[in-house]
Amino acid sequence: MTPLDLAGYLVAALMTAVALWRMPAALWGDEEDKRRRALWGCYAGFAAALWTKTRAVRIGLNDSAVTDLAVLIKHYTATIAILAILSYIVAIYGQYPDGGTVPRHVRFARTIQQVAAKASIATLVLLTVLFFTVVDRSVPSDRFVADHAGQWGATLYMSVFYLYLGAASAVCAYQWALATAGAGMRHLRIGLGMMTFAMFIGVGYTVSRTLFLWVSAVDTPSESFALRFDEITEAAQVVLFAFFAVGASIPALSKGRRRAKLWRAQAGLHGLWRELMTAFPEQPFDPPASLARELTRFGTPADLRIDRWAADIADAVEKLRHYVPDTLLPAAKNAAADSSADGSTDAEKAGPLTEAYWIKAALTAKNSGTPASTAAAVEAQHATDQDGEVAWLVRVATAYRTVPQDRAAQVLAAALSAGTGPSTATAAPRTASTEETA
Repeated sequence: MTPLDLAGYLVAALMTAVALWRMPAALWGDEEDKRRRALWGCYAGFAAALWTKTRAVRIGLNDSAVTDLAVLIKHYTATIAILAILSYIVAIYGQYPDGGTVPRHVRFARTIQQVAAKASIATLVLLTVLFFTVVDRSVPSDRFVADHAGQWGATLYMSVFYLYLGAASAVCAYQWALATAGAGMRHLRIGLGMMTFAMFIGVGYTVSRTLFLWVSAVDTPSESFALRFDEITEAAQVVLFAFFAVGASIPALSKGRRRAKLWRAQAGLHGLWRELMTAFPEQPFDPPASLARELTRFGTPADLRIDRWAADIADAVEKLRHYVPDTLLPAAKNAAADSSADGSTDAEKAGPLTEAYWIKAALTAKNSGTPASTAAAVEAQHATDQDGEVAWLVRVATAYRTVPQDRAAQVLAAALSAGTGPSTATAAPRTASTEETA
């Protein structure tokens, strides 16, 4: 196996992995989200085309009952993938109001997409006719372009395909170059830049191979030169698809990092949230379940679920204020300070640890049957937005897991023995959740 053959397998596997990764969003996403479906169709089509170019599949299909079948299948799937990517370009521009001004590049993309839809059908029909009539398929080929260099039938056949492929590559390069220049986010700019570079390689690939075929039809090259040219241009195409697959995945990887961050936040909050919701079962929308079950509730987006949990925790803490005296707050601070003094925690964790002691001691009071009374004092938090509140609660939940139950009972006992004077505290301010402001 040559290095080029190995690279062919690797890039086919890469494109397949991207297609499988994006398949759930394409199949089960919003019915109106045409972008994901169009882009996934492009991934899937090119993945199929790339597998037909790998050595084992290529030789197997070319030696079948239909000689050089791999070439025809590759061009079928690539043509469909090209149509999908042109549809994606149109879809990313969204909708414009009737009668409104539509930018020139958007009008251009829409025109090209409409022409491409008709041209793809004509291309598939013409390729099929030429393949079975004028292409010399008397002997199975391994490298189609190199093996058929100098043959007018193969030159005409490939020129039809390269005309379609080259025009589509040029359109994509133009549109994505504009999008790259206007992209505000760095990861999007990098991804679009890589895809633009890939399309410029595609233009060079189609132009060079078309010229090679027509020059070869006039002056047949040597077998070694034809094979060398084929290998060089095939290597360029491997680079093309590598840049395309990675570039198209970078924006999605950014969303993946955001999703992973939300999952980590869920894992961090789950223990505290579940204990509080068990104490106040009427609070949550759904009864609290195990972490594994909560992480697999795909019916609710992770960010909305985190928003709900933050609101649930804050509301439960507000309710717990009615089961404890004002003196619980200084008792919790003393307990956190004692933990800092003996080296078990650092000073910057004292705030979350104080909150953790307060919550666990208050839960102990509530669960032991303490009757509700006036609201006790709590320390106001200063989160400026929802992300800040979630980050704070994650730190509190982390500290909460380190507080032993017997220590929380001691903190509660110390607070009760210090006196239960009337509370003058007011409710602590809290950042409104997305649900409450919606």
